[in-house]
Amino acid sequence: MSIVQQGFIIWTESGCGQVLYGMNVQAFSRKDVMDRMTAVNDIAFALVVAYALYLFGIVVYRRYQYLLLGKPVAVDTHSGIGGFVAQVFGQKKLFKDAKSGAMHFVMFYGFIILQFGALDLIAKGLTGGKHIPYPAYESFSFCQECVAILILLATAYAAYRRYGERLKRLKRGFKPSIVLLLITGLMVCVLLDLSFERVWHHEAASWYGPISSLLASALSGIGTTAAEVCFYVFWWLHVCILLTFLIYVPQSKHFHLMVAPINVFLRRKHAPGRLRSLDLEDENAESFGVGQIEDFNRKQMLDFFACVECGRCTNVCPASNTGKPLSPMHLIVKMRDHLLEKGAAVTHTKAFEPAYLLPQHDGAAHKMAAGGEDIDFPSDALVDIEPTLHWQKESWTLQEADVSTLNLIGDVITEDEIWACTTCRNCEDQCPVDNEHVDKIIDLRRYLVLMEGSMPNEAKRAMQNIERQGNPWGLSRNERSNWTSGLDVPVPTVHENPDFEYLLFVGSMGSYDRRVRKVTHAFVRLLHEAGVNFAILGDEENGSGDTPRRLGNEMLFQQLAMENIATFQQYGVRKIVTACPHTFNTLKNEYPEFGMEGVEVYHHTQLLAELVKQGKLRPTHRLHERVVYHDACYLGRYNGVFDAPREILEAIPGVELVEMERNRENAMCCGAGGGRMWMEETRGKRINLARTQQALAVNPTVIGSACPYCLTMMEDGTKLTETDDTVKARDVAELLAASVFAEDVRQNKEDEEVGAR
Repeated sequence: MSIVQQGFIIWTESGCGQVLYGMNVQAFSRKDVMDRMTAVNDIAFALVVAYALYLFGIVVYRRYQYLLLGKPVAVDTHSGIGGFVAQVFGQKKLFKDAKSGAMHFVMFYGFIILQFGALDLIAKGLTGGKHIPYPAYESFSFCQECVAILILLATAYAAYRRYGERLKRLKRGFKPSIVLLLITGLMVCVLLDLSFERVWHHEAASWYGPISSLLASALSGIGTTAAEVCFYVFWWLHVCILLTFLIYVPQSKHFHLMVAPINVFLRRKHAPGRLRSLDLEDENAESFGVGQIEDFNRKQMLDFFACVECGRCTNVCPASNTGKPLSPMHLIVKMRDHLLEKGAAVTHTKAFEPAYLLPQHDGAAHKMAAGGEDIDFPSDALVDIEPTLHWQKESWTLQEADVSTLNLIGDVITEDEIWACTTCRNCEDQCPVDNEHVDKIIDLRRYLVLMEGSMPNEAKRAMQNIERQGNPWGLSRNERSNWTSGLDVPVPTVHENPDFEYLLFVGSMGSYDRRVRKVTHAFVRLLHEAGVNFAILGDEENGSGDTPRRLGNEMLFQQLAMENIATFQQYGVRKIVTACPHTFNTLKNEYPEFGMEGVEVYHHTQLLAELVKQGKLRPTHRLHERVVYHDACYLGRYNGVFDAPREILEAIPGVELVEMERNRENAMCCGAGGGRMWMEETRGKRINLARTQQALAVNPTVIGSACPYCLTMMEDGTKLTETDDTVKARDVAELLAASVFAEDVRQNKEDEEVGAR
């Protein structure tokens, strides 16, 4: 019996009904009742969907308004389609973690299939059971049910990784679990709806509905009317969950479902080793670098909304792993929170948004707690991100504050976080949505250096020394070519050999540091042995500018770049080879923007590997060493040079090449990049110690490298671990020279001395 308006329906045996209104009796067929109920259902559906779309539109439009606060930027949209397809549809970066990648792959493609299923299910509820005439509908139905089960399993595994394995990089609590609960509810509704539909329409069990057929057989006793009622109950639950998703997604980290494909499409197309330059002659510029959230460009702000909060960036960050305050994930999330709060204040949108769409924090805003607790890094840990994650969670709190008065640097991102970055780019390499963290940190450093004159004292001294003498120690420019003394082979300058093929750009480390000079010596001897026609600039050589640029001193970098390019042009340089990956990256990727054209730049391992292949260098002496190779960030991740150093080591007889757990693209930084070479580590564990311990875990006799910074850090690491008597740190060129010239790579005690540093 059901109520219709103010009367009662009494069904007769003939299937007709009577509606009693007081003393009046009106004939009323079942069809009339069902038509009216269907009309009510359709109207309610239309109203609910319209309101949900309205709320969705508000939220998305607000975020679009916030993006417009950023500076306009030109983006390259004409290339990289293959990479876009590989990352968005091939889930390439997600599979860097195979288990997580498989889980997301199932969810990604499962939801694509289920969107068609959702439309079909909605159509059934609006038409009383009629489905959309998809091609091969039976096969589609089979896939839909199988996918629903797979998504349930994937959701269960996602919950297990978060709460069973308790992966440190994943956040826990109600908020991170909302979507898991919604997905589970959605899948349950889909399967139950399909099952009740079978009972309602008396459908027989079938191969294309394996799950619904099984459930329908268990539910068959409830009767047709009850099945119809249950169908609509779960149909409405299904609709409500879908619309909840629609409204919730743009307000949460799951906004990446919409933004991430755009972010990947607009990603950096040029070499990752090229930073965005500043127009220092722009008379209209009010400041340089980023001092407030609006100073970021719109593509950088898009990164904030694309962030998945998966923690993959923080999980590999050398600073986060060793108890420093920097967490790349929190860097992005904090700036996103600040943008949302400041954007709402600037655009005056709080008063127009429903309270449940945007948290109302009148008189309050998120900011870093002043004088918060220090990071307690466990002394016995090899690496551990948990102390940094805990510090970030406890420090980033909602406080009484006027968001318009907060300083981006200090109140949102602390200076300790900014200077902790080694610019290794492991965070960017791991990010599944192509967020770019390093350029944001460099922009923050630029503001500190160029606008406030603020930087750590050690870095400031290095900058002053480079300005005066062209090297971080402040040693005389006239001593730059002193490294050539004592060599048993001539080292011609560009004046002495104007017809040179390669310019050997030695760099400051190779010229002044006594330990690294040995690498330069080995490389020069190998060049002579192979008959390579080369020359050096001698005392005319200057610093490349990598250190000033990564420390935020864009003005000094551009000055050095222009001076060096003028020198290259003066001597007709067409090929440059260097043993420093930082110099290699700067000359190769950044100098062309400032006018260096038609110049090929090589890393010394690339040239040496080619000379070995050509037979111009013959490593014949057996070294009997177990070598673990450490990938330099600026050679590997920045420029994709992974194989050349390994090819050289594999060509040396007697060498057993082994790999650390973190190698190649995922190699951990030594701690010296981004200007950190010239600064002391005062918090947590030394990064080079952690990296050395990772190398020692595979029991090597030699830690091989192809970077003067890495060599220094690894050698210091063996001293810190008191293994320097048994485990040596050597450059690939030194190992090759020992084999070519039949020398003992372990004997030279002078190798253990550190000179100018």
